[in-house]
Amino acid sequence: MNRKQHSFVPVFMVLIIVSVCLVHSTTACAKFRAAIAVRDVTPDPLLPVSGGVGPSKPTTRTFGRLSVRAMVLENSGTRVAICSTDFLGFPGVLCDKVRARVPSIPPQNILIGATHTHSAPDCYGFPDRTGKSGIDLEYVNQVCTKLADAINEAIEKLQPARIKIATGNARGKIAYNYYAEKLYDPRCDVIQALDNKGEPFITLVNYACHPEVIGSDQGILSPDFVGPLYDRIKSRGGGTGIFINGALGGMVTADCRGPDGKDLRTWDECLRIGRLLADESLRIVSDARILSNPHLYCANTKIEFPVDSELLRAVVQASPLGFELLDSHNISTQVNVINIANAQILTIPGEALPNIGYYLKRKMHGSHNFLFGLTNDAFGYILTKEDWDSFERYDYITRTCLGEMTGEIFNNEALKFIDNCPRPIRFAD
Repeated sequence: MNRKQHSFVPVFMVLIIVSVCLVHSTTACAKFRAAIAVRDVTPDPLLPVSGGVGPSKPTTRTFGRLSVRAMVLENSGTRVAICSTDFLGFPGVLCDKVRARVPSIPPQNILIGATHTHSAPDCYGFPDRTGKSGIDLEYVNQVCTKLADAINEAIEKLQPARIKIATGNARGKIAYNYYAEKLYDPRCDVIQALDNKGEPFITLVNYACHPEVIGSDQGILSPDFVGPLYDRIKSRGGGTGIFINGALGGMVTADCRGPDGKDLRTWDECLRIGRLLADESLRIVSDARILSNPHLYCANTKIEFPVDSELLRAVVQASPLGFELLDSHNISTQVNVINIANAQILTIPGEALPNIGYYLKRKMHGSHNFLFGLTNDAFGYILTKEDWDSFERYDYITRTCLGEMTGEIFNNEALKFIDNCPRPIRFAD
């Protein structure tokens, strides 16, 4: 080997070492970032509101404002958007319209849920008795554009952040199960993002409860208790709130019962419940451990369900939104798993009953297990085959469930998917 060859070797080795160090440095310096953006989507002039399958009801006034919210998280090349919309549901065909307008996040990493308020415009295209839909497509397209704008704004505003994650029982008179009073999940799961000064600027609340204090038959357009929840979080120093519903089916609803047992369907009750849930969420997360640079992971799969329900098949076929049935007469939906630090999130494309929610949380792998109900799709109720069409009390939720095997299919496929994903980090006590 001549002198030139001898001098080349160390230089070559140095270049390799420097390159490895640069890659390691870039990876090591990758920091967790977060941001949130909001858009007002209150229709002007007012539109009719939908509380479920069937024609919408006219409105003459508003209590609170409807909004769409986008929280974006990023770490080490993984970027995820978690969105909430103030509607009964936000079908997958609309989610795809939003995703197509966001170029800098993989479409499958954009999760879009609905708060499930029963006093907002129809986003499904429910048919009336004549088979015609009263959906306002221009308004719905505006909502999709505004949500995409919110996601893109949040991307531009991404800032270094630390997080807190906590789970605890929400105390007080917030929710109950109308069918069986104690059959609901009182746990509230919270993720809070903190800025460089340690101040919260995002508080995500994951709790199972129907926002239907106002309902669809009082001529009122409203976010229900979710609006006051957001206002309270902000006023109490929690930053911008974002609410994601949970396993609320069959029938986990707001506990607005008065002393005589009758519902107090007033804005004052929305204020009381929303403020109480906000206070409980902030209490639950207040003493949680602050996590720096939490690991972020996002994966997705497709699950197919047979559309056995004549009612839901009619909705799918009559809606002008363009729902697609597969050749097998099944319908397909996106399901996501997100790991963030020691928490795991699973999306559910409808209203799972509480027993399904408890089962899924028990089988998931996080120290904190979140269920994002009515996310990426909203296919009605999800109940077990044992419950389907078994009780007179369940007549309505059976008719508005895709089919007898919906719960069985979802549990099996979702848990199989979860088990094939990396597990969240576990921290020592």
